[in-house]
Amino acid sequence: MSARPLWTMAAMADAMHAEVCGAPQPDVAGLSIDSRTIRPGEAYFAIRGDVHDGHDFVEAALKAGAALAVIARAKRDRFAADAPLLVVEDVLGALVDLARAARARLGARVIAVTGSVGKTSTKEMLLQVLAAQGATHASVASFNNHWGVPLSLARCPADVAFGVFEIGMNHAGEIEPLVRLVRPHVAVVTTVEPVHLEFFENVEAIADAKAEIFLGVESGGAAVLNRDNPQFTRLQRKAKKAGIGEIVSFGAHRGAGARLLELVLHPTCSAVHARILGSEVTYKLGMPGRHMALNSLGVLAAASLAGADLACAALALSQASPAAGRGVRRRLDLGQGDATLIDESYNANPASMAAALNVLGAAGVGAQGRRIAVLGDMLELGPTGADLHRGLAAAVQANHVDLVYCCGPLMHDLWEALPTGVRGGYAENAAALESQVVSAIRSGDAVMVKGSLGSRMKLIVNALEKHFPGKAVLDDATT
Repeated sequence: MSARPLWTMAAMADAMHAEVCGAPQPDVAGLSIDSRTIRPGEAYFAIRGDVHDGHDFVEAALKAGAALAVIARAKRDRFAADAPLLVVEDVLGALVDLARAARARLGARVIAVTGSVGKTSTKEMLLQVLAAQGATHASVASFNNHWGVPLSLARCPADVAFGVFEIGMNHAGEIEPLVRLVRPHVAVVTTVEPVHLEFFENVEAIADAKAEIFLGVESGGAAVLNRDNPQFTRLQRKAKKAGIGEIVSFGAHRGAGARLLELVLHPTCSAVHARILGSEVTYKLGMPGRHMALNSLGVLAAASLAGADLACAALALSQASPAAGRGVRRRLDLGQGDATLIDESYNANPASMAAALNVLGAAGVGAQGRRIAVLGDMLELGPTGADLHRGLAAAVQANHVDLVYCCGPLMHDLWEALPTGVRGGYAENAAALESQVVSAIRSGDAVMVKGSLGSRMKLIVNALEKHFPGKAVLDDATT
């Protein structure tokens, strides 16, 4: 890519129909909505959130070196006459307008990813394989909502070869406006699972909401769907109705266009043999778990459909690694030995919880080591929540988990369903469970921590890392 700025101030003002005030810098290096992390030369968007109003932090952003601030007209009188500002009617609406302009100037092949589970990991794998073949821009972290998608798109340089955008939802109708902004050439649906059931009548309704991603696919584009998922036929029908002519499936199903032929699971990686769009490939995936291996098939299919070289893409997957809070491993130094921490604390639902327990079941332990699961509530499951939490007992048993620590009112249902010998400890919340988990760890253990974001399981991860400072786990498996 060239070293030219992300945007000129004039182009931004034109795209957002903004009034220019003061003397903003002519070039803008980047975009930010967080005054705490803004870098010199970036534009600060004063978005009003659920808790804070970004206008309260405009002065801090400018003091930190922001090139300019984008503010609402109704807030103009709060700032000095010569402050470097772009004044708009609505800041979030202006960001959407800028995102639309970013997409209009983009010559890249664009991929959009949604799904109940695995969106971020799939997006990160796509970034890994595509960046090896050309300049690639992708959503940061899990920026997949009504502000995250336009921010990610507006941040996309004009001269990249590939763009990858994650799109999420909690309710029906949320994906369509976002995908119409992104206008992907390839749309990926990782899977459909009973997630956010608090807001949906059933899983079929979730599938219909995910299928909104097809409504923004460019003419001549493609869809990549999970053939092993029970909602495949429903999604396929929706894709066809949206006018998508090329639909590629992935999975272990014999009819999948990207089909798993053989899989060897290791504690920290996997060896995969697959047939992708008619070509057989064997590759190492730098992450463990059958669920990750299956998603890697969708990654290779999507990358190929976007014009990437299949062999090079498969080779790049050896360098793939889990995103933060989604399976990152650390070695905990206990003084007289060590233990392995598997950080799955970012989020949870029944499907991802079962997958994480499978990974724990495959984790290596020492001679006296145990497999320990530390689990927080899975949220937004509606009236089925209690049953879905109790149902995890089967996955605990199948994966030979030795001890389970639970926190939260919903996880109490799992606690009661567990055999007495497997019950490690219970508390009402993560903070109260910390000391129990820290005192229980011993040399050779493998400890997996997981729960919905609202259950704050990251507190326990932080406590373990603080008490037992260690290092990242190296890939010592052979393939």
